[in-house]
Amino acid sequence: MTATVNGVLVVDKPKGPTSSDVVQVVRRALGVKKAGHTGTLDPMATGVLPLCLGDATRVAQVLTEGDKAYDATVKLGVTTDTLDAEGRVLETRAVPPLSRERLEEVLARFRGPQQQTPPMYSAIKKDGKRLYELARAGEEVEREARAVTVFSLTLNDFSSDELKLSVACSKGFFVRTLAAELGEALGCGAHLIALRRTQSGPFSLAKAVPLAELVERGPAAASGRLVSLEDALAFLPEVKATAAEADRVRHGGVVEVPRPDVALVRVTGPAGEVLALAEVKRGRLVYKRVLAAQA
Repeated sequence: MTATVNGVLVVDKPKGPTSSDVVQVVRRALGVKKAGHTGTLDPMATGVLPLCLGDATRVAQVLTEGDKAYDATVKLGVTTDTLDAEGRVLETRAVPPLSRERLEEVLARFRGPQQQTPPMYSAIKKDGKRLYELARAGEEVEREARAVTVFSLTLNDFSSDELKLSVACSKGFFVRTLAAELGEALGCGAHLIALRRTQSGPFSLAKAVPLAELVERGPAAASGRLVSLEDALAFLPEVKATAAEADRVRHGGVVEVPRPDVALVRVTGPAGEVLALAEVKRGRLVYKRVLAAQA
């Protein structure tokens, strides 16, 4: 028998399973029918994986848009076809002597707005097929570079052939690509050997529950950890509706908003409940998704 659970549960994903695997494990552990993740983590990666449960699945796409943060370990001197430790070794090269000054000089090139070409081994679609499917079939296709931003890139530690980094970046940034490009900039090649996501949008490791704990304890492990729809969407600008306006929002009716255009807002009712997601255009709400049930 399935339970009625609505909200966002932040899971600390272990190394090994895919993000979809985690969704299925949590569905069984909590006895919920509807669940979905808010952005894929590679099987090798660990850390923050927010899962939308119940009605919260209706806003999963919005939560996917948030900025991300990672801790990463980069192995210098070895390149792989997947740009990470799960791939086939392509080449081994000598690593030049490293210094913090030299590394900081190279890292500076990768901070700020930039264009990044997605790797072939990624879930991005090209002509209806995932790039990794094409890559596994031995095909390489042209990929368009995408605008991304690295807000911060910190060198935490380094050895003769490894770098430990922290990265805060926009949606769509590939840390594997960063690792490979850093290796080329240093003249020795590189690949990613460890990745832990520490932040995804408004969700952090501090709010995460280990997957193993959910499997072991079931619903008790999620008790007190579920983030409400209101809290999950609190990062969006708010438009407060009066009682009369709230009724119109529930029915998708016209509501005038005396404020500049905004790409996405949360529309809340008198009690603070989220009624809808909408754009503000020319002084009116343009609904993207009405969340409140009709009265």
